[in-house]
Amino acid sequence: METFTKLTSLLMNALETREPTVDLLDSFVDHWKSITNYYIETTDDSRPVRQTDIPWHLKQMLDILVYEEKEQGVDETGSCLEYLLHHKILETLCTLAKAQYPPGMVQQVLVFFSKLLSEMQKPLLQLVKVYRPVQNLIRLCVLPGSDREKEAAQFLLVVCAAVKRDPHALRYVLEILEQPAARTPPSDQSQLGSEASSHGTEPSSPSNQSDPSVCSPIQSESSLLSALLMLTKSQKGSVCLKAYQSLQLLSSLPSGGPGELLCDHTQLGELLARRLLQLYSLLPMDRLDPAEIQTWTHTPWSSQFSRSGSNLKFESPACDHLTNFFCWFDFVDHLLGEAPEVLAVKVADCVHQLWLLDSVQLHLQHTCEQVILVSTSLLCAVVRLVQNSFLLDRLVRFLLRTHTLTQTLLQRCDHISDQISMVSLSLVEELLQKPHRDILDVLVLSFLQSRSYVSPPAAGQDDRHAESNEDSDGLEDDPFISDSWCLAPPPSSSSSSSPLSPPVQESADVVNSFLCLVPVQVRSAQLLQEGGYESYIYDAHKLVTECQSVSLSWDWPVALPPLSSSSGETEEFFEGHLLKVLFDRLGRVLEQPYELNLQLTAVLSRLSAFNHPLLQEYLLNPYIHLSHCSRSLFSVLVRAGTPDDAQRDHRPRGVL
Repeated sequence: METFTKLTSLLMNALETREPTVDLLDSFVDHWKSITNYYIETTDDSRPVRQTDIPWHLKQMLDILVYEEKEQGVDETGSCLEYLLHHKILETLCTLAKAQYPPGMVQQVLVFFSKLLSEMQKPLLQLVKVYRPVQNLIRLCVLPGSDREKEAAQFLLVVCAAVKRDPHALRYVLEILEQPAARTPPSDQSQLGSEASSHGTEPSSPSNQSDPSVCSPIQSESSLLSALLMLTKSQKGSVCLKAYQSLQLLSSLPSGGPGELLCDHTQLGELLARRLLQLYSLLPMDRLDPAEIQTWTHTPWSSQFSRSGSNLKFESPACDHLTNFFCWFDFVDHLLGEAPEVLAVKVADCVHQLWLLDSVQLHLQHTCEQVILVSTSLLCAVVRLVQNSFLLDRLVRFLLRTHTLTQTLLQRCDHISDQISMVSLSLVEELLQKPHRDILDVLVLSFLQSRSYVSPPAAGQDDRHAESNEDSDGLEDDPFISDSWCLAPPPSSSSSSSPLSPPVQESADVVNSFLCLVPVQVRSAQLLQEGGYESYIYDAHKLVTECQSVSLSWDWPVALPPLSSSSGETEEFFEGHLLKVLFDRLGRVLEQPYELNLQLTAVLSRLSAFNHPLLQEYLLNPYIHLSHCSRSLFSVLVRAGTPDDAQRDHRPRGVL
């Protein structure tokens, strides 16, 4: 029994005995020495790195660093990390990667850095012994070579994610630093250890951070941003996607210091705009279908990476280029929505200058009909798809504030080519749907503000009779339209002011006045099997609701401005280039193709749906007393609805 007790005690003591704890630093050093010994002992320079133990040793070193940080906490700097920094292991790995010795070493180093920055919780990019090797490795990513695209894209994505977590590290990644020798840390070995322990970084005073003289935008462009832009052109979808995501992370940094750095000390805006210009220049203008471009549906920038297959392939080369362009435009539009305002303004300005003014304007002013159709159709799609307010503002400035171009685009609404007229009218319609107040101000309201289209109050009665007599003379032989509607005075009207929302009876009179312009013989609503007149009412209500929603925040006046009381000569009224071409076209409505008339009425209907007193008076009030040589929507329709006998016999249904 005693023997059994002694045996049991011996076994228990054996179980309680533990192995000595493995020293992490010794193990870390052993793995690093195994790597260095390979370079001392090997004589085969052509042996790929995957056939050696180097990848395994690097993985073990990384695992030790991560484990040590978890055991000691983020605030503590372990002995293994201090050894890594003290012996400049990261810089040595960069040198080996640059030498590509053994072959494939650059990929292994990129993987090691990627995992180190992503798995370590400590903000390593603020350490001088970390961000300088990272800078060197970023320069390697700029060098062409598809064999390392996958690893380079992952590395750059990790770097941008680390900057997103620690925005102060952006200066170090972009190399926006002074480079004097005094900035280098002391060479004393004891100070190196204390630097790592205290998360030492290169000192930078506030004055240096805001002084452009200490920045190097050329270096910034030639490293991180250039590498990312190069990878966005990769034929590998996964690589391209990571490059897009990296640019998105960089651009979504908080406003203030990081946003100003990207705006003032890098060429991010120029690079993005030049890429858009490059994709635009690749479009085969002579082979594209303007109708297909004009109706191009929204193409999210990420959709190109969800296609089947590892490579990006599309239906045809022309469709390929068109999809690439719209995907990049959507990416820039989406990027500006997340970027700080100062950066968004800078990128939008670059797009305005480098793409719109330097390239698109030349195509819009081209003499070839196909080039005009394609470029205008593309602008229709761009205006419809744009979401960012800064980018929309630059598009509006380009289309409506470039004097010669604006006149050209509006004059083309009444072009000899019906196709050019239709696409130009479509561009105007797309503009009217955007939430930008300047569009209506520039195109219409600035010309109506003086209200010089209204006859002076003293002579209003005489003008009214003169106009009525003139209209009745033209309609006296028309069997379709009675002249009673044009001679009847309004129930109550004032030439100086009117409420924004007329009474119900007055609204009904206005609607009936316009309906009377369309003879019963040519009305087509009753011929429709479904909906009929009710469908028009539904569409009109929907249009008015849309226009009110767009203009809700524009703080429009609720009443008309007073007429000028000047006793001198009245100002000659000009309705503006847009309304002029619209009214000219409307006057020839019986002579034009049905599709062109539909586009024309779409623009006029949208203008009439806006809840502005000037628009409602000038476009919707049939009882307005027009001044000499002025015309309104109603007066143009009156004249357009009185064709001669030959025109009346061939009038198609539904043109009015």
